[in-house]
Amino acid sequence: MAHRILHLSDTHLTASGFDEEGVDALGALDLLLHDCRHLTDLDLVVVTGDIADDASVAGCELARDRVGRFAAERGIPHVYTTGNHDRRPEFAEALGTGHRGADGTDIGVLLDGVDDERAAVSSHGGLRLVTLDSLVPGSGHGMLGRAQLEALRELLREPAPAGTVLALHHPPISTPTAPWMTAAGLRNGEALAEVIAGTDVVAVLCGHFHLQLTGLLGGVPVWATPGVVSRMDLTAPSHVVRGVHGAGASVVDLGGPFSPGFHVLHARDPQVGQEIYVADPVTWQDTTED
Repeated sequence: MAHRILHLSDTHLTASGFDEEGVDALGALDLLLHDCRHLTDLDLVVVTGDIADDASVAGCELARDRVGRFAAERGIPHVYTTGNHDRRPEFAEALGTGHRGADGTDIGVLLDGVDDERAAVSSHGGLRLVTLDSLVPGSGHGMLGRAQLEALRELLREPAPAGTVLALHHPPISTPTAPWMTAAGLRNGEALAEVIAGTDVVAVLCGHFHLQLTGLLGGVPVWATPGVVSRMDLTAPSHVVRGVHGAGASVVDLGGPFSPGFHVLHARDPQVGQEIYVADPVTWQDTTED
């Protein structure tokens, strides 16, 4: 069974449409979705966190409505996870479990034993999609609580017909060319690796880093997609963090001869590559924890 996912992340929307850096976040999302209009055979859209830059209900609703319209036109579901900029109550008010059908209804089921965390599951033509909540309130880094990990372990005891995809905000992988990633990513990736090793999990989809990155966790491919609102420029010296314009997304192909396959899409943005900010990694990390 083949499945194709449009993977977005880090929309950073607010009620005004501009993020807190003054970037036209809504314009970036609209531009990206417009440039994705010719994609064929999509089965669902997944958005891995930092939905609202100010954690607002209005920001989450704006993402839901824009992405939802794109999904509805294709008759496919759209699914969201929390990110470090989000807050669970506002996320839940606007997005429920985070799993929305093509008609906008909530189709997700919260994982057993998980309290206010927005960890949920839904099935799509034999493919099981599990969203995990790596949000640590007030912090930039991510963690997965024991209850989520145990619920995931129990869920994975029974394989799905087309396998399982996990989606969460914070990547459990990093690269030595960007030392800030280690502190900013998922802090207990080894615990997740232990749960998924040897299971039917075929891919782990993440965001947060605003750039494309891949690696293995417990033998499972991990993919971090570029950000919608901006991207990190790793041509900068390793002692700085440089954010630039350039909305990006990914297409994830599952079930084919090279599965899983990942490729990046870039919106045709006239501002692409123009600098938004340059920060010291320590300063930037402190900022993400606001």
